[in-house]
Amino acid sequence: MQMNQELHTVLPELAHQSELLIAMFDQHDILRYANPAFQEVFAVRLDGSMSWSAMVFESYTTQRGVAIKTDNIEQWIASAYSRRGKLPFRAFESDLTDGRWIWMTETVQENGWMMCIASDITHLRQDGRELRQARDQALRAAQTDMLTSISNRRHISQIIQQAIQDMHQKSMSLHVALFDLDHFKNVNDSFGHAAGDLVLISFSRRLQACTRRDDACGRLGGEEFILCLPQLTTAQAVQVVERLLEDVRHDMALPDMPDFRYTTSAGLVQLRAGETLEQVIDRADHALYQAKEHGRNRLVWLD
Repeated sequence: MQMNQELHTVLPELAHQSELLIAMFDQHDILRYANPAFQEVFAVRLDGSMSWSAMVFESYTTQRGVAIKTDNIEQWIASAYSRRGKLPFRAFESDLTDGRWIWMTETVQENGWMMCIASDITHLRQDGRELRQARDQALRAAQTDMLTSISNRRHISQIIQQAIQDMHQKSMSLHVALFDLDHFKNVNDSFGHAAGDLVLISFSRRLQACTRRDDACGRLGGEEFILCLPQLTTAQAVQVVERLLEDVRHDMALPDMPDFRYTTSAGLVQLRAGETLEQVIDRADHALYQAKEHGRNRLVWLD
């Protein structure tokens, strides 16, 4: 008992004093702890209001934290978020705006909490670093939809396949929803493909915004998207999808046309025991077909 009490005292003190960058994010990806070394590098607030994406955005605008080379920070965040927290452990290199080079690790508990620890590796030999960076960039490109920056069909399929295996092993729930933007061809025909691209990007942002870190979303192609919702009841999954549909109804996706609105149809199913990826997607597609047959702009859930 005394040893446990000592650990509860000593570990936080050591983390506070460490030159390692240490941070903790909860299951909603809200920053709950950051030691002084982490706070010095990133623009952070420790009042329970700062999400990971907000931290990255504020660090980018104040030129702190990770050196992000992009003109579109929202796309960068969307791409990074499609990989964040999808594995129990992940490690990667990053450059900081102050010129340092760090090795970042992410460790995720089953309850969704994540510990991030980064160490300064600037002093290490950089032989092969350009090759590793090129490899990492190629991997990210292979996993990312070029237009929307969320997961592409291949990557999201891999994520859902792993989620299915996990759910079968742990006897936990998993819901899958398919989305198809209503009358999307009319958008392209009436306003042009550039406007259609803006609608797809706007929808993908709203789709990603409704996800937790344990969830996953991606673009299957064209105007079709998919959402994976683990560890929710059917009522909760329905609520998530219905809230997204309502959000989309008010989405001003085309800034130059403030009166423009669009809708989406959705099909939702729960994974059955022994079911494969292909089978669950086929049932979700059947539910989506019914949503369109019954007038679009709605969700159909099939047992």
